[in-house]
Amino acid sequence: MAKGQTSRILVWVLLGLLIVGLVGFGATDFGGSVRTVGTVGKTEIDVNRYARALDQELRALGAQRGSAVSMSEARELGIDQLVLQRLVTQAAIENAASELGLSVGDAIVSEEILSIPAFRGIDDEFDREAYAFTLEQSGLSVAEFEDRIRSETAASLVQAGVVGAVTSPETYLDTLLNYLQETRDITWARLTSEGLADALPQPTESEIEAFHTANKAAFTLPETKAITYAWLTPDMIRDTVEIDQEALEARYRERIAEFVRPERRLVERLVFGTEDEAEAGLIAIEAGETTFDALVADRGLTLDDVDLGDATLASLGDAGGAIFALTEPGVVGPLPSPIGPALFRMNAILSAQEVSLDEAEDDLRAELAADRARRVIDESIDGIDDLLAGGAEIEELAAETEMELGQIDWRAGSSEGIAAYEAFRAAAAQLTEGVFPEVLTLEDGGIFAMRLDKVRPPVLQPLDVVREDVVAGWRAQEVTRLLTEEAQDLADQISEGREMAAIRLTIETDRGLTRDGFVPGTPVDFVTQAFEMEPGELRVLSGDGAAYILRLDAVRAPDPNDPERALLRGLFAQQAAQEVAGDVFQAFANGLLGQTGVQINQAALNAVHAQSQ
Repeated sequence: MAKGQTSRILVWVLLGLLIVGLVGFGATDFGGSVRTVGTVGKTEIDVNRYARALDQELRALGAQRGSAVSMSEARELGIDQLVLQRLVTQAAIENAASELGLSVGDAIVSEEILSIPAFRGIDDEFDREAYAFTLEQSGLSVAEFEDRIRSETAASLVQAGVVGAVTSPETYLDTLLNYLQETRDITWARLTSEGLADALPQPTESEIEAFHTANKAAFTLPETKAITYAWLTPDMIRDTVEIDQEALEARYRERIAEFVRPERRLVERLVFGTEDEAEAGLIAIEAGETTFDALVADRGLTLDDVDLGDATLASLGDAGGAIFALTEPGVVGPLPSPIGPALFRMNAILSAQEVSLDEAEDDLRAELAADRARRVIDESIDGIDDLLAGGAEIEELAAETEMELGQIDWRAGSSEGIAAYEAFRAAAAQLTEGVFPEVLTLEDGGIFAMRLDKVRPPVLQPLDVVREDVVAGWRAQEVTRLLTEEAQDLADQISEGREMAAIRLTIETDRGLTRDGFVPGTPVDFVTQAFEMEPGELRVLSGDGAAYILRLDAVRAPDPNDPERALLRGLFAQQAAQEVAGDVFQAFANGLLGQTGVQINQAALNAVHAQSQ
C-alpha cells in the first residue's frame, strides 16, 4: 500500500471516531476554569474531548452487554484509564506533528468536512446549518472542530510515516505456512480391554481407600444451593380449567384437515418431452426391458426428484382418475401433467381417514385446557408481583395463591423436578443471598419465584456412599495401566526390529493427516502427539480403557504450487503487517511519551467522572 493511501485511510479512521463521538451523544460542557484533563508537551487534551470519548466507550459497552454501565463499574474495569491512555497517545502524535511543523491547508480541511455524511442534507449536498447544529449540540465551535481535523490529519501523516512501509517478512510467512500445511503419515494400533477386566483381581480395602483419596475431585459434590421456591405450571391447574362445548367444536373445525383426510395415493411422476417418448417408456416397462427406477436414473434424476408424496384425487388433476382406478401398485400413463406428458407410478393406497369430534375430544380438551391454563397463569403474575412487593415470603405465595411450595438442593448439572427447566437452572446459577424474589417464567408458560436459603461449599463424599463408583474407577485405571504396559512392551519389540504388522493387532494407517485433523476412536491429544514426533519414532498413548501404539512414518511438506497456499499467504501477510505495524506504532508512541512531558489534571478527570455517574 502506498504511503499516501495509508495516510488517507488513517485520516478517515480518525475522522470516523471523531464523528461517532459527536453525533447522537448530546453536549458535554465543563466550562469555567476546567479546560483540560492533561497536556502532552504543548498539546492539550480538552476536557470535553475526554468526556465524549468516555461516554462513547460506556455506551458501546452497554450496548454489547444489554444494560447500562455505571461510572463506578467502568472504573473497576479500567475503562477510564484506557480512554485516557488512548487520548494521551493521540496527543503525543499531534504534538510531534506540531514540533515537526506538519500541517494541512484549508483546502484539505474543507475536503474532509464536505465528505462527512453527517453534514449532508436530504439532497446529499453539504448543509451548513446541519454542520453548525451538530457541532453546537456536541459543545464544539466550528473553529474548534476544524482545528481538531487539522491537527488529527497532521498526526495521521506522522503515523503513516511510521507504519506505512511495514511489510511481512517472507521468512516468517514461509515458516507459518509450512507449519500449518505440513501433513503426517502415521501407522497405529489400539489395544483394548476385551477380556482383561474379567481377569483383574478385586481391589483391597487399602487400594480402594488410596484411590478415593487420590481422586477427590471425582467424588466431590460441587457447591450446592439450598433453594426454596414456589411454582405454578399449566399441568398443575389444567384439570381445574373448564372448557365448553362451543370451544371444542371451534378448535375441531380449525384443525379439520388433520381429522378428516380423503383417500390418497403415494405417487411418483416422471415427465417426458413428448407423449410418444412417454408411451415408449411404458411399453419398455411392460415388456420387462427396463424399470421405472431405471428410466428415472437414465434421465439423471433421483426418486426424490419425481416423488409427489401422498396425493389426493383433486391434486392430481386430469391424471387423477386413471391413477385412482388402480387397485394395486403399478405404472400408468402417459397422462397429462402441468409440465408435460408423464408416467405415474402408484406405490400405495392410503384409505380415507375421519376422526370424529367425539374421538378427538380428549386431545382437544387437553390442548385447550393447557392454553387456558397458560392464560390464567399469565393473568396472575401482576397479583403475585404485588404480594412480593408487599414483603410476602415464598411460603406465603404458596398459601395465598395456586402456586406450590418446593425445595431443592441445586448444583450445576441438576435436572430433576423444577431443575429440568432451563429458565430455572439459569436463574439458580445467578442466585445469591439477599436477592429480592421476583416472578420468572418457565418454558411451558409456568412461573416461579425462589429464595436462596444456604450455600454449601463443595464436599468430598464419604467412601461408604460412593464405594461402587470408587471400585469402578480403580478397575478402569488398572485396565488402562496394564494395557499401557503391554503396549510399551510391544513398542520395545518393534523398536528392536519386529515388524509392526506381525503383531496380532488391527493395524490402522492414516495418510496426509493435518494439524486440525481428527482420528476417530483415539485420545484427544492423538494428533497433537503425532505432530510432535520425528519420522520413525514410536510412542505409547493411553486412553479411557485402551492403549495405543503410534508410529510416525513420514512428514510431508506442503505443495508450494497449491492455490490455497497463495490465498493463505495473502491473508497472513495482511494480518502480520497489521500486527507488526501496531507494535511499531506503539513503540514509537511510547518513545514520544518518554521524551515529552505528560501532565494529568486529576481534578478535571474527577469532575468528568462525577458528571458521568
